[in-house]
Amino acid sequence: MRTITPQALSEKSRDQAIELIDVRTPVEFQEVHIDGAKNIPLDSLDVKALLESRGDSCSDPIYVICRSGMRGGKACDKFLAAGFQEVVNVDGGVMAWEAANFPVIRGKKVMSLERQVRIAAGFLVFSGAVLGHFVHEGFFGVPAFVGAGLMFAGITNSCAMGMLIAKMPWNQVKTCNAAA
Repeated sequence: MRTITPQALSEKSRDQAIELIDVRTPVEFQEVHIDGAKNIPLDSLDVKALLESRGDSCSDPIYVICRSGMRGGKACDKFLAAGFQEVVNVDGGVMAWEAANFPVIRGKKVMSLERQVRIAAGFLVFSGAVLGHFVHEGFFGVPAFVGAGLMFAGITNSCAMGMLIAKMPWNQVKTCNAAA
């Protein structure tokens, strides 16, 4: 998988039209994104449909961006497995783009998904420990389960809690569909 720096992507986008796909959640995209980026969240990325919609242009490069580069890498793997020939991950994601002081479009500020996961995990561990001490020792299984889940998330680089929290109502973007 190829990568590109935000600086090189900025230069390239000045010279030619590029296809930039942002694979973050709609709420993250709404908060801050690069002008011209198309939001297709990683969990709903249908690369086969994109391949079919592009027809003969599957050799044209696709640039993929996320928050820091991790989800972008996963999306690139999906694109390459589906037959796309030229897929490029933006190194460092939107965070690196912003750090380089390139222009972004800002919307409503939201709490990051990573922060929400830390709050939820901390709450579950604390609650399980307190309940285990004061109510019944069986509640000590809750922090053990959360700890095992965090270890699994670290080893596999995927977070079930994060995917679940991303589906919560407060992490959804309300869209208005105009009647045609």
